[in-house]
Amino acid sequence: MSTDKIQGDEPERTAHEQIVRRPVQIAGVTIQPRDSSEAAALPAVTIAAPVAVEGQRCGLVAIVGKPNVGKSTLLNALVGQKISITSRKAQTTRHRITGIRTQGANQFVFVDTPGFQTIHGTALNKSLNKTVVGAVGDVDLVLFVVEAGSFTNADAKVLALLKPGIPVLLVANKLDNVHRRGDIAPWLREMQERHAFTEFVPMSAKQPKDIERLVDICEKYLPEQAWWHAEDELTDRSEKFLASEMVREKLFRLTGDELPYTSTVVIDKFEEEPGRTSKRMLRIAATIVVEREGHKAMVIGDKGEKLKRIGTETRMELEKLLDAKVFIELWVKVRSGWADDEARVRSFGYE
Repeated sequence: MSTDKIQGDEPERTAHEQIVRRPVQIAGVTIQPRDSSEAAALPAVTIAAPVAVEGQRCGLVAIVGKPNVGKSTLLNALVGQKISITSRKAQTTRHRITGIRTQGANQFVFVDTPGFQTIHGTALNKSLNKTVVGAVGDVDLVLFVVEAGSFTNADAKVLALLKPGIPVLLVANKLDNVHRRGDIAPWLREMQERHAFTEFVPMSAKQPKDIERLVDICEKYLPEQAWWHAEDELTDRSEKFLASEMVREKLFRLTGDELPYTSTVVIDKFEEEPGRTSKRMLRIAATIVVEREGHKAMVIGDKGEKLKRIGTETRMELEKLLDAKVFIELWVKVRSGWADDEARVRSFGYE
């Protein structure tokens, strides 16, 4: 049994430099410009879209794509708050995460989904795929996220899930990683042949200007109807759920590729009480579930240092996110084969 009560420093995040992109023009395809100079360079195109009306508008926007294309980073940027965990490890997102952005008369309800699984046939992966299929069935708009300039078999399997009649934006993410911009034009032509995308949006989810542009594009697809959520709501997920996700994020970030993605986190205790030096205080106990004894030793680390750091970084982030003083205790348990056991998968909170 190991607990965390040691403070640590939050890891720094690398800023991505903005890269100027040459506008491309393709007959029959709408390319959304990234700035006014690009807009001037592109031909005028009339886009069929719902007629703007007075009153509230609200709609459901699904964010779909293969694992590790930046869906969760995109959701957090669209909402303006971290509500979906991110890491370089594929299959980080395992649940349907709803992010809410209310702006003017418009309320966007964005849904981040797990990356569609094409390799593993475990009960866990079947659950993740069920979540993806359910999310794209009844929405007003789909953001199909791919890496700019790339289209793999895994991307094709996700694209095949999209139902006809629902507008789909091709979000060509990670544009900053494309070194030869001349390759984008033929790639976009190829993508238009694959699917009748409503619009193409080359962008980077880490560029605020690109995020604002994407929000403006999504706005016209929202139907006129009353908001579904209060104006200040950011997600429909509970604080307890967010706590488990934050532990899992730090677990993956601090163990790297050595720890199998099937490791999970279960919240054993989530209690709130009046704080002495803050408005509220949370006491959280969580169990990290791994499949082998060797994985347990990896998570705990030398003299418990790795587990302490996971707890420390989780606590610091939760205190900022939940505006509360947080005390957290972590344990590590071995449950061999849990990802293949449908009953245990459900008991750990998966659909």
